[in-house]
Amino acid sequence: MHLLQKIALGTAFSLMPIGLMAQEYLFEFGKEQGLEAVISGKTPSEQPIKWFNVNTEKETWRFEEDKLVCEGLPIGVIRSEKQYENFIMYVEWSHQELGGNSGTFVWSSAVPGSNRLPDGVEVQMLELDWVNQNKNDKGELPPIAYVHGELFGVGGVETVPDNPRGTRSKSIENRCLPRGEWNTYVVVCVDGVIKLSVNGKFVNGISQSSQKKGYICLESEGAPIHFRNLTVTELPPGVTTMDQIAPLLPNH
Repeated sequence: MHLLQKIALGTAFSLMPIGLMAQEYLFEFGKEQGLEAVISGKTPSEQPIKWFNVNTEKETWRFEEDKLVCEGLPIGVIRSEKQYENFIMYVEWSHQELGGNSGTFVWSSAVPGSNRLPDGVEVQMLELDWVNQNKNDKGELPPIAYVHGELFGVGGVETVPDNPRGTRSKSIENRCLPRGEWNTYVVVCVDGVIKLSVNGKFVNGISQSSQKKGYICLESEGAPIHFRNLTVTELPPGVTTMDQIAPLLPNH
């Protein structure tokens, strides 16, 4: 998103009735910690991450013990209370339906587009059977890389893929596990660069993201998915210009 677009978006927010601007607080899930958790051996300072509803429903989300359960409908997202620039996100996820679709957005404005999803960089979470359920008009299966942690800019956010599949970046090794099993993502986001580890190995990345500070979003996209053990470790900030930062949203 270019600077003039961001200014226009910010102006639109300022002119909107406050009832339309407010995104409702939902719950706490996961934790945020400082860099000392990684490098000093000291007991890290931790605080829970608060999540706000963007365009789902309260009934979309619930807790089962340590798991955050997403029912998958309606399509939409929830977002973190604060914006993040440079950070490491650890998250475990498990699809509950064959061919299920979900993901997380980083560096997002958390403002839905016409498809009900926001801008940012999407870190895809697809169940393995998705390729079998989405053949093209010739009956051909999509590339298997679809379901193993693709990375791509959405909503006008541009990126340079490490392993191009068009404008998207595909994982160079197929490591995701099927329905009912837990997958682990480590998402390292620094200065417009993202590196993705899938189940213990770094296999994908993008660089030169046109937006490199914004909200983290969790996605509801039509199928039930479980999340657990989400941790965000903040890293020192970099040099980021205003046109590379998503507009701030009010928290109510």
